[in-house]
Amino acid sequence: MSANSDFWIMRPFNMLFCLCFGAFLLLLILASLLLRRKSERTRKTVLVAACLVTLVGYFVYKYMLSLDAEYNVITANMGGFNWWGELPLQLCNINMILIPIAVLRKSRPLMCFGFFLGPLGALMALIMPGNGFDGYSLLLPRMLGYYGTHFMIVIEGLALVAFGLFRPRFGDLPRAVLAVFLIALCIFGVNMLLRWSGLHPKANYFFSVETEGNFLLNIFYGWIPYPFLYLLPAIGILVPYMLLVTLPFALADRKKKG
Repeated sequence: MSANSDFWIMRPFNMLFCLCFGAFLLLLILASLLLRRKSERTRKTVLVAACLVTLVGYFVYKYMLSLDAEYNVITANMGGFNWWGELPLQLCNINMILIPIAVLRKSRPLMCFGFFLGPLGALMALIMPGNGFDGYSLLLPRMLGYYGTHFMIVIEGLALVAFGLFRPRFGDLPRAVLAVFLIALCIFGVNMLLRWSGLHPKANYFFSVETEGNFLLNIFYGWIPYPFLYLLPAIGILVPYMLLVTLPFALADRKKKG
């Protein structure tokens, strides 16, 4: 393999990964500067449009994935491609749907979900890519789709704050945790329905049914060996994370008032 082709190999934290991440963050910064003096309606429209374009791109990417013979071989032990297993219902990509709803309805609990969990979930997918997405050329359609979608979800979650549409407050956190719980519970219901109907016998969106070998989730399952309920200890990690992210905003607001 030539040095030139080596450049296009995508792995977490290699040069190409960092360049792409930097490019998307630069896109967010430029968009924020351009929209700084625009009306709130314009800023909302841009963010909603970005999410909808990402959602369309997501399904195009999944269609290309369904035609990808190599991917189907790689994932043969998991049943290969299944449209019912590729719906935008994971912790990260569900934000392509929830962020527009949050912005249009001015729902602070959903904005909290989009800001705190959208970038977090997408970053987890980027630094721990699934089978078929680590160590391959970025020029492959499935790689462009996977990384493009997740990088966009990161900046769309951050854009809620960068565009001045949302500013986290400590008072939001109880409702935010409740929103996370209720959304996860709904997704668990979807998993049960897909499994019961036979449409996707291994449906596991949000990892709410099985740990799939995840080290941390295996620990939680050892504490609470029941589907969905074993996720509850994750709140003990989520709340400090939310508090830590909110702290700089609270300090900045206090300094401004002082």
